Amino acid sequence: MDPPWATLRDEELLRLRIRDLGVRIAGSEIEPRVAKLYAELEARGLRLRPPCYLGDEWFSPDGVPAIAVPFYLAHPRLKQLELHQMMEVEGGTPEWCAQLLRHECGHALDHAYAFSSRRKWREVFGSPDVDYEPETYRPRPYSRSFVRHLPNWYAQAHPDEDFAETFAVWLATPPDEWRARYCDWKALEKLEYVDALMREAQCKPPGRRGGRRRSDASKMATTLARYYAARRKLWAQDSPGFYDADLRRIFAPTPAGRGTAAAFMRRRRKAIVASVVSWTGQRKYVVDELARKLVERCASLGLHAPGDEVALALDVGAYVASLITNHLHTGRFKRSV
Repeated sequence: MDPPWATLRDEELLRLRIRDLGVRIAGSEIEPRVAKLYAELEARGLRLRPPCYLGDEWFSPDGVPAIAVPFYLAHPRLKQLELHQMMEVEGGTPEWCAQLLRHECGHALDHAYAFSSRRKWREVFGSPDVDYEPETYRPRPYSRSFVRHLPNWYAQAHPDEDFAETFAVWLATPPDEWRARYCDWKALEKLEYVDALMREAQCKPPGRRGGRRRSDASKMATTLARYYAARRKLWAQDSPGFYDADLRRIFAPTPAGRGTAAAFMRRRRKAIVASVVSWTGQRKYVVDELARKLVERCASLGLHAPGDEVALALDVGAYVASLITNHLHTGRFKRSV
């Protein structure tokens, strides 16, 4: 039976506190996905079954062999609200959820066995003490030193993420397949090392099992409105006025036969956003928010669309992609022209 809030409009639902939602993993679509993760661990002979709980996002608490799963995945109505607020639902499909569970399981295993405290681990993956800036790392797309699991070459974000991504590939892929897939890659050395660590983990119990469950959704007193306001502030940074010079280069200052630039942007916005998200891997909300601001600036500047709509669409798409790529690599929108 659905809870009473399942029929509320978004503006009404946003007034509720997260802890008052009463959502849980048991009985939700998350439950069989966690069971699948445990089955994969069992098939590999691993003893650890990291407890999963509902949190505010995907993570494994520092030093705790557990996995936090975003609370919005526990009910279809909350997934719908997440989509409306953030333009995407991270882990919303079975395949995506499985990828993230395996990744976070890698962190949980490290927390349980303290693998990253070993000298050999640091020789293979690097020091876990380096600055952790997963939103502003500069990936090398063609590097063969890292496995490829989550989008945006996430293994390159930090040594801890490198280990978690390598473990996820190890868990999801039979040994003969990952050895063939990463043959002649430096990443193969990492996979072989993880394979050795997991053989060790098969023979002894975890050194740590419990710990504090940070950001437990059942205890979060913040409202959904404040939760989403904070997330939008984190992912959508202000766009300064230096876009104006670029927009004036792309569009025309006087009527040019194709209507206003703002109308053109509104008409093409959905296709441009989808294409940029597909090719950059950036969060849809960030791209859509940038496109919205560019529409507003076009309207404020009174710009017009030149006659060749196809060429104009290519120019705008390339421009938005360049801004998003800069944001992806540096955490800031910067002009690159």
